[in-house]
Amino acid sequence: MADVATHRARREVIRRLLRTHVVGTQEELGELLKREGIEVTQATLSRDLARLQARRVTLPDGGTVYELDGAPAPKGEEPLRAVHSLVTAVDDSDAMVVVRTLPGGAPAVAHAIDATRPAGVLGTLAGDDTIFIVPRKGVRPARVKRDLLTVWKKGVAS
Repeated sequence: MADVATHRARREVIRRLLRTHVVGTQEELGELLKREGIEVTQATLSRDLARLQARRVTLPDGGTVYELDGAPAPKGEEPLRAVHSLVTAVDDSDAMVVVRTLPGGAPAVAHAIDATRPAGVLGTLAGDDTIFIVPRKGVRPARVKRDLLTVWKKGVAS
């Protein structure tokens, strides 16, 4: 019975990781699992992905990622680029990133951030013109700020 419970627990972790990270290969997923304290072989990972009915899909910006039913794959950077004109300022503190937008723009920008699921972002909280972004454990807010500004500068250039 413990073996079945172990399988289920591992698959729940895999399900959570696929919903919160952009995972393009089994090797990347294996590394994420290792950070969670779970070591698996490629064969086990392959069986787990099949059991979860995970599938690889092509991103609009190129590349492929795994996705699950009910948790579509991230949409690449396009949603973030599309809202770049709403962003007026980005700043970081010791614990979070603050994004300022034009009045009424924060919900759309936060939705774009949530839809693209950047690797370092745990979640967002949006008001009318301000968004609080909480980085994942171990990720510095300055890195999240830099990554977002890099994408938004691409949006300006395109």
